[in-house]
Amino acid sequence: MNQNPEEPSSQNSIVVCPDGPLLVRGDFEIVTPSGEPVPRQRRTVALCRCGASAIKPYCDGTHKLIRFRTEIPGTTPK
Repeated sequence: MNQNPEEPSSQNSIVVCPDGPLLVRGDFEIVTPSGEPVPRQRRTVALCRCGASAIKPYCDGTHKLIRFRTEIPGTTPK
């Protein structure tokens, strides 16, 4: 199924990118810990998992610079 990521979808999804962000697609709201809405322009966004992004909660690619890894050290990914 080849859909434009900006087109409305009947399904929401979260994709966990290895060593990278969470790609969140669909109709959803992002809020701060106090419940304030975080503005977004797109139906698909990349959320930071490494904690080093300058535009949190969104990913800015810093995970590549800091060599962020999601696997447990000493294990082999499946």
